[in-house]
This record gives sequence, structure tokens and C-alpha cells, in this order.
Amino acid sequence: MPKTRIIALDVGEKRVGVAATDPLGLTAQPLAVIQRKPHGLFLEAVSRMADERKAELIVLGLPRRSDGTMGPEAQRVLSLAHELRTRLGLSVDTYDERMTTAMADRVLDQAGLGHRERREVVDKTAAAIILDGYLAKRENSADLDAIPKP
Repeated sequence: MPKTRIIALDVGEKRVGVAATDPLGLTAQPLAVIQRKPHGLFLEAVSRMADERKAELIVLGLPRRSDGTMGPEAQRVLSLAHELRTRLGLSVDTYDERMTTAMADRVLDQAGLGHRERREVVDKTAAAIILDGYLAKRENSADLDAIPKP
């Protein structure tokens, strides 16, 4: 059974990291960093990437606070999710992205990337971490659903 092709976005105020699943929909690959503004060009870029990869789902990192509540940043992401859903006609989901940028920084630091190189790839690496987490959560949920009920 073919897996769903997914694009994940790590939405920042200035830049958005993009990751996508491989052609089989199994693994997350860092893809690109796109500018958040102007808004129309940003939406066009997301639409184009979704079309090119035949994505059926867009996952947005949802920036919750450390206590799990949602602040203004999370509300902006939820508004963007609604806009992508209505304007692009694709399914949109969110995934708790707490600490993904910090995790991406650690991974890139361990890879020996300097500050300048890291700045260019941290957003798309964070998007790949979001997508990896989303895929794992979905796989674990499917595994739990497969367990026979008593």
C-alpha cells in the first residue's frame, strides 16, 4: 500500500524550513528554506512544492509553549493551516514542534557545521525533525490500532 506523500513546514517569521517525505512516503528529507514574505509568493512556493512532490498532506510545526499552551505564534500557525487548507485544497495537520530548532542546532553542531552554514540549513533540518516526529507518531498510532481489542 503506497504511503501518503507529506510536506512539513517549520514556520518562522522570516523563513520557513521545508521537508518532504521520500517517494515512498517513509522518511523525511530536508528540502528547502523559503522566505515568509511576501505572503503571496510564499503561498505560491508551498503550492508548487506540494504539486511537484504530489503531496497529499502538509504538516505545520505548532509552536506550543513549554507548558503546552498556545501563544500568539501558535495562533498564527493555526491561521496559516486554515489558509493552506482552503486555498490549496490539501489536508493540513499540525505537530508539536517544541525544541525542534534546538535539536536541529545540536545535530548540525555535531556534524561540524559552522554558524554560517548552520544558519542556511537549520530551518529545513527542523522541518525534517518535525516530519520525522509526525511520521513516528502516525506509525505508532497505526500499530496501536492494529492491536486486537479484548
